[in-house]
Amino acid sequence: MSDATLTAQPGAGSTPHVSRISEAVIRIAGNSQDGIQAIGGFLARLAGRSEQEVMTFMTIPATISGGPSIFQVRIGSGEVLSSGDEADVLLAFYQHSYEDHISSLKKGGIVLYDSDHVEPKAEWQKDYHHVGVPISGLTVEAIGGTAKDKGKNIYALGLIAKMFDLNVPKLEQLIGERFTGKDTSILNNALAAFHAGYSHSLGSVIDTFHFVESQKKAGLQVVMNGNEALGYGLLAAGVRFGAGYPITPWSDIMELLRRELPKYGGTFVQCEDEIAAISMAIGAGYAGRVSVTGSSGPGISLKTEALGWAVMAEMPLVIVDVQRGGPSTGMPTNVEQSDLNIACFGGHGDSPRVVLAPANVEDCFYTAIEAVNIARKFSVPVIILSDQAIATRIEAFEEPNLEKVCQDISPDFSPIPDHKPYDLSIQDGVTHHVAPGTRILSGKYPIATGLEHDEMGHPTGSPKMHLQMTAKRRKKLQTLAATLPTPSIYGPSEGNVLLVGWGSTQGPIKEAVDRARAAGDSVSAIHIKHVSPLPPGLDNIFAGFNHVLVVEMNDEGLYGYGQFAGLLRARFGDNKIRGINKADGLTFKVRDIIDKARANVAEGLRKM
Repeated sequence: MSDATLTAQPGAGSTPHVSRISEAVIRIAGNSQDGIQAIGGFLARLAGRSEQEVMTFMTIPATISGGPSIFQVRIGSGEVLSSGDEADVLLAFYQHSYEDHISSLKKGGIVLYDSDHVEPKAEWQKDYHHVGVPISGLTVEAIGGTAKDKGKNIYALGLIAKMFDLNVPKLEQLIGERFTGKDTSILNNALAAFHAGYSHSLGSVIDTFHFVESQKKAGLQVVMNGNEALGYGLLAAGVRFGAGYPITPWSDIMELLRRELPKYGGTFVQCEDEIAAISMAIGAGYAGRVSVTGSSGPGISLKTEALGWAVMAEMPLVIVDVQRGGPSTGMPTNVEQSDLNIACFGGHGDSPRVVLAPANVEDCFYTAIEAVNIARKFSVPVIILSDQAIATRIEAFEEPNLEKVCQDISPDFSPIPDHKPYDLSIQDGVTHHVAPGTRILSGKYPIATGLEHDEMGHPTGSPKMHLQMTAKRRKKLQTLAATLPTPSIYGPSEGNVLLVGWGSTQGPIKEAVDRARAAGDSVSAIHIKHVSPLPPGLDNIFAGFNHVLVVEMNDEGLYGYGQFAGLLRARFGDNKIRGINKADGLTFKVRDIIDKARANVAEGLRKM
C-alpha cells in the first residue's frame, strides 16, 4: 500500500493505528459461486463515486459448474494505470484460495481469511500478517439459516469496509441498488450481513487504513466495465439495430443492447447463428441505418463470408470482436489478443476493412462512436477489437457530455436528382448509398450485390471494372488513413527502447515506462488504436529509437514476434521491430514487461 507504514500489532483493547494510504490492491479469491465479483464490483463502484481511480482484473472458470475464481481491484487517490502486480490484501475464502494466491501478496501484506475453511501455514506467517475470521459461521449468526452460501461475500465486504475506513452510506446505497426489484427480505439480509462484518473488531490484530483525499477531483464520474462502455457508446452513436448470437465474452454487450435499444425506438435480434446475425446487420445497413453485430473469435470466423459481401457492396457496418483465448473454443474466459490477423485479413479476396482497438474502458465508449462515424462516412465495415480483460475490467472515468456526443443517424429520404453508389469519378473512392425509399428523380435506381459490379451496382465480369472497383475500395481506406492522428509518445521522442502497444495493454505499458525511467532506463511508449489502416508518422517515431518492442498478448509465432509486430514489420520492413509476447490467458504484469524488454534488448544486441 503506497504511503502506508505497518506498525506493530496493538494489544487487546488498544486503539488500532490508522495508516493513511494513497492506493491499495485487494485480491479476493474463492469460487465463482461465492459472489466475489460482487465484492469487487462494490469496491470499484464506490471508488468511482468517491472521485478515486480504480482498475480491476478478474478470472472466472469456463465450466458451468464453476470453480476457483479471483477478482482484483486497485483503488488509488492518484492515477491508476493497471490492476497491480502484487496485492496488499488477500481475502481468501478456501484453502485453495489461500495456497494458490499467497504468492500474489506483497511481503508484509495482509491475509484476511475465512478461518472456517482455511488453515494457515506456519512457514508463511512470518512473511504476511494473517487475520482469521470465521466468515461463514458469523454470516449464519448474522442472518440465520443457510445464508452462509448467499451472504458471506457481503459480510466480507463489511470487513474490508472497516479495514479501509470506507464510506458506509455509499456502500449501503450500492447494496440497495444491487438488490432493487428483489424481495425486501433479500436486501435486509444483505445489509444485516454487511453491518455484521463491519462491526466485527479487527483492532486487536491489525491496523486500519484510510485513503488520502483524491487528487482527481474531476467532477462526476461513471463506473462501468468495457462491455458496458461499448454498448452505451453504440447507443450514443445512434445505433438502433443490432443482431447477434451468444458467446462469451460478447454476450454482455448483446444483453445490454437487447435491454436498452427498445427504450430508444430500436431493436436487437438474437439470431439462430452467427451468419444470420451479420446478415441481418448488413441488411439494416442497406436500409439506411448503421447497425451492429458482434462475437468473439469463433463467431468472427463464421461471419467472414458475409463480411466480404459487406466490403464488396460497400455497406456501413460495425462488428465488435471481444477477443478471448483461442483457437477454437480455446479458453473462453481468458484473455488474448490473437484475433488481429482475422480482423485485418480474414476472408477471401481483397476485402479491406477498418480495425480499431480501444485502450481502456473510457476509450471503449468513444471508440464505439468513432466506429459508427467511420462506417457511415466511408461506407465500410469497421471492426472494434476489444478483449476479455477490458470487457470485464471496471474503471471510473469522467461522465461524458451526452448532449455533445449523442447523435441521430436516421436516414434522409429527401429526393435527389441522380445517384451512383459506386461512382468511379470520385477520386478518393468515398461514395454512399441512399436508403431504399429515397426518390431518385432520374428514375435510375441502383442495386446492391456481392458480385463485382459497375457504378450502378449491376453485376459485371469486366476485368477493367474489377480493377477499378478494387482500387476504389482500397483508396477510400487510404483516404481515411491520411486523416488519422499520429499517436503521441509517452516519454521522450528519442531513446533506446520504444514500447508499442495496442488494445488493453496501454495501462501496464505506461506504468512500465514510468518504472523503467525511474530506474534509469531510456524507455518511451506509443499506443496505436487505429490498427488498420495504420496512422501516418509511425516510421518517423520508430526512427528515433534503437529497439521497437511490440507488447501484445499472443504467441511469438514462427519467427519470434506476434501479430501486430508482424503487421508493422510488413509495413515498414524494419527488423528492429520485435515482440514481447505472452499467451497464458492472463494480462501483462508491469514487471514482466520490464524484464522481457531488458532481455529482448540484450538478445538483440547479441545478434548485431
